[in-house]
Amino acid sequence: MIQQGSVLYVSDNTGVKKVNCIKVLGGSKKRYAKIGEIIKISVLKTNNKKYGKGDIFNSVLVNTKYNIQRYDGTRINFLKNSVVLLDNKYDLIGTRILDPIPRELTLINNGKYSFIKKLISLSPEII
Repeated sequence: MIQQGSVLYVSDNTGVKKVNCIKVLGGSKKRYAKIGEIIKISVLKTNNKKYGKGDIFNSVLVNTKYNIQRYDGTRINFLKNSVVLLDNKYDLIGTRILDPIPRELTLINNGKYSFIKKLISLSPEII
């Protein structure tokens, strides 16, 4: 579960390494984000000259340290909290996804966002 002020890592090839969560989108009183939800982030550390420190992006949360409970009773968690960067039109900025994504992200696609299908196709592995 991610909240305002959480430090996250970026798992795509944009060159941005570390980001900070500014706001969890989805309502004025929403405090926590789960996998597949969109958050507003600010860049903390980058290796790319195109994106500098303090730039603000939308991003989708793909991995969390918090346990994910599956329907069969198993739980999975990841070693780090990570996101994938989006632009203002909710399209992916990067062209590759470096970390595996959970199967629960594929179930979230209800036609509201078109980037989920592209995110699934670019990911190296679905756990």
